[in-house]
Amino acid sequence: MEKRFSQWKKQCLNKLDLSKKGSVDEDIAHVVSLLNSFEEFFTTSSCSGRIILIDGAPDSSDIHKQNCVWLFVSHQKCKSDDLISALANSSGEAVLKFEPFVLHVQCRRLEDAQLMHSVAINSGFRNSGLTVGKTGKIITAVRSTHGLEVPLSHAGKLLVDHEYIHFLTQIANQKMEENLRRIHRFHQNLQSALPTEKLHKLQMSDSPVSQEPQEVPYRAETEKGETNKTSVYKRRRKREQHHQTYCCHGDGPSIVPELDDCLDLFT
Repeated sequence: MEKRFSQWKKQCLNKLDLSKKGSVDEDIAHVVSLLNSFEEFFTTSSCSGRIILIDGAPDSSDIHKQNCVWLFVSHQKCKSDDLISALANSSGEAVLKFEPFVLHVQCRRLEDAQLMHSVAINSGFRNSGLTVGKTGKIITAVRSTHGLEVPLSHAGKLLVDHEYIHFLTQIANQKMEENLRRIHRFHQNLQSALPTEKLHKLQMSDSPVSQEPQEVPYRAETEKGETNKTSVYKRRRKREQHHQTYCCHGDGPSIVPELDDCLDLFT
C-alpha cells in the first residue's frame, strides 16, 4: 500500500488540470502546496469558494453542471451590478449560488486521515468527512455547510427586483468573508499539527540499535564556549522543521472515482 500511495501521488501531481479554471485557486494555493510537501498527503480536488450564477434549462427540475450555462462566476466578493448584468442573459432558470471552500486530500494511512479530519473540524469545517474507497484510497473531504442557493428567474423572466439582488449580494459576500477566515484558520492549524505529527513519527521510528542512549550526552564546553556535539534528536528536529518540497498539481475531477459527492462539481 505504501508503494501504491507513492505511485498515486506522483500520477496525480503530474496530471493535467482538468478543471474549468485550469489551475489552483489563488486563495488556497498555499494550503495545497503545504499538504503536497508532506509525504503523507496529496490533494486531488479543490475550490477556494465561489459565487456563481447559472442558467438551467426551463424544463429541468434540477440544475446540473453538464446541462447549464454559467452566467457569472467569482472566487472573490462581487458587486450586485455584475449579477444584474449577467441575469440579462438568462433564458431559463437562473440560480444564484455561493459554494464554500472544498478540498479533497488523499492520505497515506488511516491515522493521517484522522489527523486531517480533526484539523478540519477544529477549523470550522463541520461537514468534513472521511472515506475509504474499494481500492484502498483514503480520502478526507474538507468542506463546510454555509452555502447559499436562491432561484432568481423562470423561463428567462426575473422573479425579484434589483433591491433583493443587492441584498443577496451582501449575504453572499459575507459568506465569502467567513469562508476566507476558515481557510486561514485551517492553514494555521495545519502548520501547527503537521510538523508535530511528523516529529512524533520520527521519534517512534528512531529506535536504538545498541545499548547506547538515543540522545548524545551533553559534553563540556570548548575554549570558545561551544559544545562538541548536539543531540541527534535536536539535529534531526532542525532538519525536519526546515525541509519542504513544493509541488503543483492538477485538480482533475476524475482522480478519485469512489467519491460520489462532488469531485466533478468543484473547480
